[in-house]
Parts: sequence; structure tokens; C-alpha cells
Amino acid sequence: MRFFTTEGPVRLDDHYALPPLSRWDLDEVLALIEQKKYFLLHAPRQTGKTSCLLALMEHLNREGRYRAVYANLEGAQAWRERLADAMATIVTDIANSAQVWLGDEERPRHAREVLATTPPGSALGTFLSQWCQRTPRPIVLLLDEVDALIGDTLLSLLRQLRAGYPQRPGHFPQTVLLCGVRDLRDYRIHASSVQDPVTGGSAFNIKAKSLRLGDFTAAETRTLLLEHTRETGQVFTPEALERVWALTQGQPWLVNALAYRACFELPEGRDRARPITLDLIDQAKEAMILERVTHLDQLAHKLQEPRVRRVIEPMLAGTALGDVPDDAIQYLLDLGLLRQHGGGLSVANPIYREVLPRMLAFTPQASLPQIAPTWLNPDGSLNPDALLSAFLAFWRQHGEPLLGSAPYHEIAPHLVLMAFLHRVINGGGTLEREYAIGSGRMDLCLRHGAVTLGIELKVWRDGRPDPLAQGLEQLDAYLTGLGLDTGWLVLFDRRSGQPPIEARTACQDMTSPQGRRIRVIRA
Repeated sequence: MRFFTTEGPVRLDDHYALPPLSRWDLDEVLALIEQKKYFLLHAPRQTGKTSCLLALMEHLNREGRYRAVYANLEGAQAWRERLADAMATIVTDIANSAQVWLGDEERPRHAREVLATTPPGSALGTFLSQWCQRTPRPIVLLLDEVDALIGDTLLSLLRQLRAGYPQRPGHFPQTVLLCGVRDLRDYRIHASSVQDPVTGGSAFNIKAKSLRLGDFTAAETRTLLLEHTRETGQVFTPEALERVWALTQGQPWLVNALAYRACFELPEGRDRARPITLDLIDQAKEAMILERVTHLDQLAHKLQEPRVRRVIEPMLAGTALGDVPDDAIQYLLDLGLLRQHGGGLSVANPIYREVLPRMLAFTPQASLPQIAPTWLNPDGSLNPDALLSAFLAFWRQHGEPLLGSAPYHEIAPHLVLMAFLHRVINGGGTLEREYAIGSGRMDLCLRHGAVTLGIELKVWRDGRPDPLAQGLEQLDAYLTGLGLDTGWLVLFDRRSGQPPIEARTACQDMTSPQGRRIRVIRA
């Protein structure tokens, strides 16, 4: 029986999958190969790049015009900039791949001969040149994980390919396709110990094109999910199908992970007589986030990088990006964390939008003291007034020291409040977030049983007016969308020279421009 997979390339006999070659313009790719072009394929991790390369290799070899070889260069990453060792690994891996995929038993021995007699800076070029001369059909080389290489190793690889380029196809590969997460640009070639580029010239100006492998469309997402129905007879409700698309926006790993968990891990989902419902998809999503599954944990790790922080911190704070370098933005687009639409930036999908602040609130949450759940009624339901009293008491006593535990200083109050609210829901509810560049706010929606609470967070900074009036107006709009008549407006005063938190924290009831009762919390 086939299943949804999130580990490695797809196997059509084992996994539900879209035909890999349908996910890009095959005619364009074949035309580039026909024209003897060298080009790039890039996309975020776990989106199906390797599956596409393997399918392309199989297609080309089946047609018989070329001898196509896929090779993964990640093994050379461990050598960093030890050029001799890294180049020996690259040449050996390509030769071994030719043996595996083409049955070319001579190639590993040939690689050993070249490595024993050729300097590291020309070993790859010599090996490829001799191989092409000994092969009757043009060679197409598909090199994966190229951007795992750094510094001199990457430069040497690119320059050897460029040096051999004029000799193609009789004495060098007809086409080389380089694949990785990032579009390969010269200024991104860094040494391991410095951030400045180690080359000012073009290392790969023979590149004809950069292709990007996109996410699934809504139709492709539905097609993939319905593979399970055709295989097992178990249906997805229309709401569940829509929910998978809404949560993932077609990110391939997320689509497969949600569906696998809902259909193969959750007890209710394993009963093939029962449909996969919206509730099961939401359970799967929450479990994935709580468990910090590998893919999401890798994204969380990226949040510590300075160039990521320079974009994500103002986005979460709702402020303008300012003088953020273009390369930092492009880096997040290449990683798939953000997407660009109409000239603006947004987080790529609702799951990532949920993960980013939740992961940043992890340390403040772990730093929280024990708090008695005084916000619960005797029947276990949430009492919003008691919750407000508990938060005010918590903030006065613990707010100041906990602000230092937040990894992003500019949004430290937001993270501490979210950490507190996660302690409140504690598996018995949800906390949804909305934020955007330039919005000047973060909106939270806490759902616990029959209670839905809309909260808006704003920050009062030096040189700016009191955000109260704007906050009331913005909160009106947010509460309208939630269908609520009341909510909280939390104003964090981050101006310099203010009294201690315990002295300035206060709450008052106000009426919004649209007549709603608003609890205004000044913290």
C-alpha cells in the first residue's frame, strides 16, 4: 500500500505523488539541453527537487540520445574548504553515480587514476573531459546540493565547469544542471570564516537560466490527496481538502506531512471507514508544531541567523523593513519562508506564520514560573475577566526579568505575552496570530472552548505618539472579522525613562469608535 512521504525523493510504487516531470516545464528543460546550455534549478528544501532530477535522468536515458547521470555533492560539504579532499569526494561521487545509474563499471577506476595524477584544482575538469571523450553519446550531468559547498570548494567546482564549457559536447558534458536551495550568485560564495564574498568576478557566467521549482497549486494539492482516496476508498471531506490547501499553500512537505499524520498516525484517521475531516487536519497541524518536526525545527533554527532576524523581527513587530539588504530578503524567499506578491512580502503559509512566533516564544515560555490556572471556572471553562487579572499580576511581577529571555529584543513583550497565553491554553485551545510588515501591530485570537478573545498588541516607542487611538480603530476592524463585540488592546510602553513595569501596568475600559467595549492594558 502506498502512503504520503516526507523523507527523500518519491518512489511512485511506494508513495502518493504527482508525476515529477509535470511539476516543471519539461519542454523548456529539454530545449535547454538540446541547446547545450548550463543552467540552475533551485527551490526550498523538501519541495521535490531531487525527485524531479531523478525523473529527468530516467527520461533522458530512456530516450537514448544522452547519457544522463544524477550525483549528490553533499558529501563534500564535510571537507569545507579543504580543496583536495573535497574535490576527491566530488569526482568519486560522480564516478560512483555513473556506475549506479548507467552501469558504467569503468568510471570509479578512471576517477582513481585522475585523482592520483592531477592537481585538485583541475581534477574534476580532467575527469569530465576524459569521460566525455570515451563516451559515444553526449553526457548530461545533474548535480544536486551544490549550494552545500562553500568558499574555495564551490569556486573550484564552478571555475572548472566554466573552463571546460567551450569543449562541450565532445570533450565536456553537453549540459550541466546545478541544483540547490538557493539561486547561485557570486556574492553568495563565502569562505567558512568570513561573511565577505571571496570572489569579485563571475565564477559561473556561463549560466543560461535559473529555474525555480514551485509549490503545488490548489488543483495539484487536491490531486495528491485524492490519490489516497483512490488507493484506500477513504474520503477527505470538502472542508478537509480546503483546509490542507489553506494551511500549506501547497508547500509539498507540509501537504504530505499533514496528510500522512491525519491518515496514518491519528487513530481516527487510520479507520478507513471514517472520512478525513477538518478536525483531523487541525489536530495533525497542531501536533506537528508541538513536536517541532524536523522540517519546522530547521526553519526555527534559521531564525537565529542575523540576516533572517533583520527581516522577521520587523515583520512580527508590524514595522517597516528599513534598510534591510536585498540579499537578506532574497535569502528568505529562496528558503521558502516568505513569498512575494504584488511587490509586498508575507510569510509563505499559515503554518509557517504560526511557527515563527511560537518558536521565538519557546524560551520565554520555558522561563515562566509556575502559575496557578486562576483563569478557569469550576467547570473548566475560560473566564476572560479572571484571565485579565492573572495576566496583570503576572506582568507586574515577572514581566521585566522575562523580557531578557526573548531572542528578539524589539518584540520581547509580544513573545512574553504569547508565552503566557500558551500556558493558559495548555492543549485546551488555540492561539492564532496575524501580523504584517508596516501594519504597526500584531493581532492574536485566543480560542478556548466557547470563548473567543481578540487581542491587539501595539508598542509605544520613543518619538512616536500614543498609539491608543490608532489601536482602537485597528482593533475594531480585527474584531469585526472575528464577529466579536469586545476585545483587549495591549499597549507596551517601550519609551526610555519610564517607571518600572509594576508601577506603570494598568487597565481601563474604553469604547472603540464602533461602540465596542475594549479592555485597554498599558504595560
